Amino acid sequence: MNPELIRHVEEWITNDPDEGDRSTLRQLLDEGNEDELNRRFASHLSFGTAGLRGPVMAGPAGMNRYTVRRATQGVVAWLQEIGVEPSRGVVVGRDARHGSEKFNDEVVAVLLGAGVTVHEMPRPLPTPLVAYGVKALRAGAGIMITASHNPPRDNGYKLFGPDGRQIIAPNDAIVERYARDAGTPVLGDRSSKLHHVVAEKVLDAYREHFVGRFRVAGGSGLRITYTPLHGVGGEIMTALFEGAGFRSVAVVERQFAPDGRFPTLPFPNPEEPGALDLAMSRASETSSSLVIANDPDADRLGVAVRDDGGWRTLRGDEIGWLLASALLEGMTDERDVVATTIVSSTMLEEMAKSANVRFVATLTGFKWISRAAGDGVLRFGYEEALGFAVDPLVGDKDGMSAALAICHLAHELSRQGKSLLDRLDEIERRFGVHAGGQLSLRAEGPTGAVAIRGVVERLRADPPSKLGGLAVSEFVDLAKGWNGLSPTDGVLFQLGSLGRVVVRPSGTEPKLKAYMEIKARPDEAVPLSQHRAVAAAQLGAVRDDLAMLLQP
Repeated sequence: MNPELIRHVEEWITNDPDEGDRSTLRQLLDEGNEDELNRRFASHLSFGTAGLRGPVMAGPAGMNRYTVRRATQGVVAWLQEIGVEPSRGVVVGRDARHGSEKFNDEVVAVLLGAGVTVHEMPRPLPTPLVAYGVKALRAGAGIMITASHNPPRDNGYKLFGPDGRQIIAPNDAIVERYARDAGTPVLGDRSSKLHHVVAEKVLDAYREHFVGRFRVAGGSGLRITYTPLHGVGGEIMTALFEGAGFRSVAVVERQFAPDGRFPTLPFPNPEEPGALDLAMSRASETSSSLVIANDPDADRLGVAVRDDGGWRTLRGDEIGWLLASALLEGMTDERDVVATTIVSSTMLEEMAKSANVRFVATLTGFKWISRAAGDGVLRFGYEEALGFAVDPLVGDKDGMSAALAICHLAHELSRQGKSLLDRLDEIERRFGVHAGGQLSLRAEGPTGAVAIRGVVERLRADPPSKLGGLAVSEFVDLAKGWNGLSPTDGVLFQLGSLGRVVVRPSGTEPKLKAYMEIKARPDEAVPLSQHRAVAAAQLGAVRDDLAMLLQP
């Protein structure tokens, strides 16, 4: 066995605080299982989308107590470097995934031992409440133990800065540098005077704000079916529904209690095919017209609507258009801003222009969307991956407040004898059909990242001249920056005025993703259904070409 690998494993075992993990690694050493040890030690989990995310396992490539301990030491050193007083404290929260409780405990112990005030959430709660809590408590940072919508084997560590937003460069690199050099920390415990449990009145203030904003006067007869997909959104979301006047809410009992095994779902992600099947079945039983789903940490929103006796799951872009159609009406201040990313639909830009509201396009991820307004106020931001921010109270995406907003719109439309689908028709008749879709290549294992990089480099070196028969009018290497955006890994193909394609590695999963949009301009002489059929066929042709180009 490689002597250098043995040295690394022995060093890790010496410092790992978890007896079970030490035993696992010792057994792998004794068995001479070099392949498995390489899987765990060939790379380190690194700060990607505002934190760490990976499989729960021993070793630097996994989420474990030692990884969390080192990351938290990195946070302490980072806060000191940027001049945040330890007395401001760190808000600490967790979801209900496997390992979340012990990782949460590790964070609390390291912070207290370093003399940092801790504001700990009283129980497993949604990620948006940690982002909200940082601002509400004027804390110096927020740490959330969650892997969001990742598979059951994963967990993660999400970091918010003093502004309640996900951290960005260079802060992520600073935290990681300190984490790599971390030694043995002093550990504190919850008997410390520095430890505080976040009071229920803080959580109540969140509820009161959004209930007040989206309350339906006199209550609503809208029938809704809700599922938290085995996550932590159920308790808060049902209270929000009741407070806002949505009293005909059925829940999916089999998915309501938090359960890190996610027994009814291979991937607890509302975007995944089949993820809403149980909810739609329950909705049919209860004569609901609307299905609402949160992902396991409730920062994303999935929506399905009744359509000709069946169910139609809305794309993230479509939910974004619907929310924008309601929220743009109230934006009258010149400081108001709406934003979405370069992989989302271009529809929001056209809607904002029509409403005389400033629009900003950002790089992929809410860490960029949340900062899009600059000195202005972000009134609405969304990403096609079911992330929505409908109110500046929370500095990150929030699937719960977005759920109230979409239900409020559905209620108002129902009073006019209309549905969310009718509103989508109105939007596309006015601004044109914007057909969208995705392709993804999952690449697991230690060679996965290499395969993904290889595909992107091949596209850079030899970009196609046509996609789906449409000429590529412009090729953009996003690694060189574009339209004032910072460099990022990915490429963009502009298809004239008819659409565009962006290909980039995922920031949260071992995937290469392609985002496609095909547009048809409004034309009252042509039925909307015909426009949609033509756009869908063109989108299919583009997808077919991409499927061949993305093969590793």
